[in-house]
Amino acid sequence: MSGDELSFIIVDGHSVMHAWPELKVHQRVASKRAVAREELLKRMRTLQDMSGSRVVVVFDGTQSQTTEEREKQGLQVFYADSATTADTVIERLAARYAKKHPLRVVSADGMVRETVMAFGADWISPDTLKDLCERAESAMREWTN
Repeated sequence: MSGDELSFIIVDGHSVMHAWPELKVHQRVASKRAVAREELLKRMRTLQDMSGSRVVVVFDGTQSQTTEEREKQGLQVFYADSATTADTVIERLAARYAKKHPLRVVSADGMVRETVMAFGADWISPDTLKDLCERAESAMREWTN
């Protein structure tokens, strides 16, 4: 991959929040779920800033249509509509973009792993994502000191 080639990391937000104990504890309490989501997004911003990859986070949603938010910092967040799952959105993104750009998908779901790999995307586990985040956070601390 050349330095200027656009690469993506697509993250199954709820899958990661359930896999990381420090986020899972908030997921159990309805009033704290937003805390888990914000902590995940904060870590994804740092990963994006330090890795050079575009990070896309996909959550299951409750609305009548899939929505997309793009933050000023460039983080892209999708909320699947109530009739669709985050897995489906992730698989569609992999089908559309895996042949055009280097693409890594993060999910604990084995079916998602198999599907996105069949489309040509790489798969990484939530634990591997955590390691990438920790390295990015360490690099950010070194850079800012």
